[in-house]
Amino acid sequence: MGSQNQRPLNFDGGGLGRATWDLVERQHGVVARRQLLALGYSSKRIRHRLASGRLHRLHQGVYAVGRRSVGVHGRWMAAILACGPKAALSYSSAAALWRIGSEERDVIELSVACPHHRRRPGLRIHRRSSLWPEDLTTRHGIPVTTPVQTLIDLSLRLDRRGIERAINEADKYDLVHPPELRRALDERGGEPGVAVLRRILDRRTFRLTKEELERRFLPLAARAGLPVPLTGQFVNGFEVDFYWPDLGLVVETDGLRYHRTPAEQARDRLRDQAHTAAGLTQLRFTHEQVRFEPEYVARILAQTASRFAIATK
Repeated sequence: MGSQNQRPLNFDGGGLGRATWDLVERQHGVVARRQLLALGYSSKRIRHRLASGRLHRLHQGVYAVGRRSVGVHGRWMAAILACGPKAALSYSSAAALWRIGSEERDVIELSVACPHHRRRPGLRIHRRSSLWPEDLTTRHGIPVTTPVQTLIDLSLRLDRRGIERAINEADKYDLVHPPELRRALDERGGEPGVAVLRRILDRRTFRLTKEELERRFLPLAARAGLPVPLTGQFVNGFEVDFYWPDLGLVVETDGLRYHRTPAEQARDRLRDQAHTAAGLTQLRFTHEQVRFEPEYVARILAQTASRFAIATK
C-alpha cells in the first residue's frame, strides 16, 4: 500500500485487531461496514471510530482506515466494496490497472452483473449480464476484467491507433500476446467490440505471398519514379526484398507487426545496422501498408526518389 503498508494507529486494541488488520492490508487500507460487522464490530463501535477519526468515509458503508487519503489501489478497492461482491473494475479503470493504453477517467468505472444497482457519486457503473467468470480475475487483490475482456471493452471507445497501442502494451507486459488474443476472439460470438478487435489484428498480421507482394509493390515503385529493382538479393549477408544497387536503396517488408520474437528483433537490428554501416538508405513497410495503404507507400517512395534525383544533379 506504499505508505499504506504502515498500519494506521489505534484502530483496535482488542482481540479482533489482527484479523481486522490482515483484511485492511489486503484491501489497500480500506474496509466495508459489512466486513467490520462480520468481524464482530457493533454499529456503535463503528460510529465511535468514525467520530474519533480512526475511520474516514470514502463511500456509503466504505471507509479508509486511520487516514483520510488512500492510494490509487485503495480508491479502486473502495469502489469495488461500495458496489458489492459482483463488481469488478472495467473499461478505463481496468486499462489503468493493467497499464494498457488508456488513462483513467475522472470517475472510476466498474461492471456489475446485477441488473439493478444504485448510482454512486464518483463511480460509473456498467450493468452487464454478458460478463462470465472467465472474463474476470484479480490484480493486486482487486477484482478486474481480464486483459482480453478489457481490450474488447476498449475497442468500443478507442480509435485504431489507441487500440493498437493497447494491444502492444498488453504484449509488452506479457498480459496477453496477439496470437493468444486472436484465438480468444475466435471463441466469442457477436459480443460488441470483438469484430473491431479481430479486424485490427487481422490487418496487422496480414501477409502477402512473395508473388503478390511483388505484383503490388513494383507498380508503386514505378509510379514513384524508381527503376525496376532487383529482388531476392543478398546484401551485406542478408536477403532483401527490393534492392536498387545504383541508388544504394533497400526496401524491406514485414509480414507480422505484432509480437516479433527477441531473436527476430535482434536479427532485424543487425540487418539495419549492416545496411546503415554500408551507407545504404533503407525503408521498411508492412505487408498491410502495401496492400491497404498503397498511396502512402507510393508517397514515401516518391519522396525518397526525389532525394536521389537532387543528389545526382
